[in-house]
Amino acid sequence: MTLKNNIRNIAIIAHVDHGKTTLVDGLLRTSGIFRENQEVEDRVMDSNDIEKERGITILSKNTAIEYKDYKINIIDTPGHADFGGEVERVLMMANGVVLVVDAFEGPMPQTKFVLKKAFELNLPTIVCINKIDREEARPDEVVDEILDLFIQLNAGEEYLDSPFIYASAREGYATKDPNEKYTDMTPLLDTIIDYIPAPEGDINEPFKLLISTTDYSEYVGRIGIGKLESGSIKVNDTAHIVNYNDKSVDKKINITKIYEFQGLNRVEVSESSVGNIIAVTGVEGINIGDTICSEEDVRPLPFVKISEPTLSMNFIVNNSPFAGREGKYVTSRQIRNRLYKELETDVSLRVEDTDSTDSFRVSGRGELHLSVLIENLRREDYEFQVSKPEVLYKRDEDGKLLEPIETVVIDVDEEFVGTIIEKLGQRKAELKDMKPSQGGYTRLVFEIPTRGLIGYRQEFISDTKGSGVINSEFKEYAKFKGEIPRRSTGSLISYETGTATAYGLNSAQSRGILFIKPGEEVYEGMVIGSNPKGLDIEVNVCKKKAQTNIRSSAADEALKLSPPKIMSLEELLEFIEEDELVEITPKNFRLRKKILNSEKRYKSKKNSK
Repeated sequence: MTLKNNIRNIAIIAHVDHGKTTLVDGLLRTSGIFRENQEVEDRVMDSNDIEKERGITILSKNTAIEYKDYKINIIDTPGHADFGGEVERVLMMANGVVLVVDAFEGPMPQTKFVLKKAFELNLPTIVCINKIDREEARPDEVVDEILDLFIQLNAGEEYLDSPFIYASAREGYATKDPNEKYTDMTPLLDTIIDYIPAPEGDINEPFKLLISTTDYSEYVGRIGIGKLESGSIKVNDTAHIVNYNDKSVDKKINITKIYEFQGLNRVEVSESSVGNIIAVTGVEGINIGDTICSEEDVRPLPFVKISEPTLSMNFIVNNSPFAGREGKYVTSRQIRNRLYKELETDVSLRVEDTDSTDSFRVSGRGELHLSVLIENLRREDYEFQVSKPEVLYKRDEDGKLLEPIETVVIDVDEEFVGTIIEKLGQRKAELKDMKPSQGGYTRLVFEIPTRGLIGYRQEFISDTKGSGVINSEFKEYAKFKGEIPRRSTGSLISYETGTATAYGLNSAQSRGILFIKPGEEVYEGMVIGSNPKGLDIEVNVCKKKAQTNIRSSAADEALKLSPPKIMSLEELLEFIEEDELVEITPKNFRLRKKILNSEKRYKSKKNSK
């Protein structure tokens, strides 16, 4: 049995894309988890397809390494603000954190968010300045910026003495001196052992296990993962499931299997003791935040309060003319069951039934949070429709309307500063700070209503010619800032159902930008393009050129069609208006009007005025 003095439980935290997962790869390699000749893919901890494609961590992952007679349990956490719920709860398993900061970018909005959470739990912090091999790296300045952030967050004096390590996770080395190159990650591993305390807890007390994350296996069912806060737990022990925030939870269970982490694997053990991060199975109905405890003491452990969602949208059964063609799971019951299943592993998500049995209200932490859920369902062969995301408002004690406000940090070339300030000003943003940033950029800090950001990111990419960087973080609920101008473009709407022709599209493209190409099937009410004049225009893209016996020299010339604009899921969610939906299938995204028939749509618009 591993002694708790020989255990270190650490969480790797950082802003998105600062190199957390790559750093974990380096630690695994240094510890000798992989054979010398073993081929290992990059970011081995990102197991989800979407994580690999987007280069982000969505779900926290557990691993463990053996180093100098110590067992180091490592939790790789998400870096994006939309998955902050994951970060908040997995920190409950850690006794310290490694804060990873890019040696070029320095502290970013999410750095502040994750660090604040670590401080609230009084977790000792090791700062790792990563990517020091970058040409533009400026480690000394970044150290000063991090210390400034510590002071800004009212960190105690002990945090100002936190150890600083310099690393290149990609090259697989860490060092205490940025001018001195090392061959592996041992300086970081040694610092973890020396600086991060062993887990506290009495082995003689009744066992208590706080479930901080869950998993599911087809073979063993529900898996609960957490840290043993006290005592020791054995297979076949009788236990109770209780919950600090829900007093009605009290269920008697038997522990059937216990696993500890070793490298990337879960290893079955007969018992485990205080301080270890373990997984237990055979516990049906277990949820995040539950405490599994001995019959001798059934008092639950407190669980961190998860930040509330700020954005919601409707998931609706697909009722378009093409419904059921491409998806396997299309019914209201199938979609409802899948959404409620997601709640078991995503604590930041909310799902509610609506007045309609075909529509479900889903609330999350941001556009990325919701779009990843949509993408997961689509890849699992679900077919459905979603509405435009809406922010969630609150009211204060006096009944005044409050809305979520975000802090936005933007790094852009100086030539784009005027455009950014003008555009965000129209969206009720307040400029809080403007100063020169690294690499010749200017850093702008705004406070803006969450609804002001919906639909802006794509515009930002266009306005900065793809060179700008934008990051946001939820700040607070504040007084409603007033109306914000809506989308300036209108929609080009298909007038009939059929197959789009080059001839039909050629005449339609004079009205705006097309989203489809010849040969694609369309239906009445489907949005097939955008119109810069701000009007909704119906076009017949299925019409064919009339056949005649006379052929002019120009008739044989190929029609010149501009390439269609292909939008990502996030862009589609930003583009649609309140009277539109995005049709989601395993093979396609389609835009459509809620009311497909043009006459009914006209009458509905007239009656709503």
